[in-house]
Amino acid sequence: MNTYVLIFITLFKLEIIMKKIITLALAVILTSACTSFEMASPSEDLRLKQFTATKDKAGVYVFRNQIKGNILIMDVDIDGQQLGRTQWETYLYQELTPGKHTITSRASNVDVIEVELKAGTLTYIWQEVIFGLPTARSKLHVVNEKEGQKGVLESSLSAMK
Repeated sequence: MNTYVLIFITLFKLEIIMKKIITLALAVILTSACTSFEMASPSEDLRLKQFTATKDKAGVYVFRNQIKGNILIMDVDIDGQQLGRTQWETYLYQELTPGKHTITSRASNVDVIEVELKAGTLTYIWQEVIFGLPTARSKLHVVNEKEGQKGVLESSLSAMK
């Protein structure tokens, strides 16, 4: 065989091996990035999925159940205090005193929604992911009980701050 042909075949095989190594390295990086997201205990998640309101408090669920933007992490604040972070199929929960409260979602934008909470009730807020430039944005929506419970049941409880 010609020396040039052998060199070409060797370089071609080397290119295939390098592509496999790069693909494997990217898979490891992406997997480790996704698994580093902190989740709450399964028992706490199960307890909150009973949807039981406390008589003198108001419960707020903030959930993200759409596949769009699944690896993006977004911060959620209530009344200026960080509640936690969300990613695809996660939710946060907080009991608050009745009255007016401000929920804030921080992505490449900041979206704010004010809610009037009543004692003994649960409020469900969907954190929508909207693709934009340069990165995804978020939009908060108050949803009805049926839609909210469905979204929470499709999700797992994120660790709260």
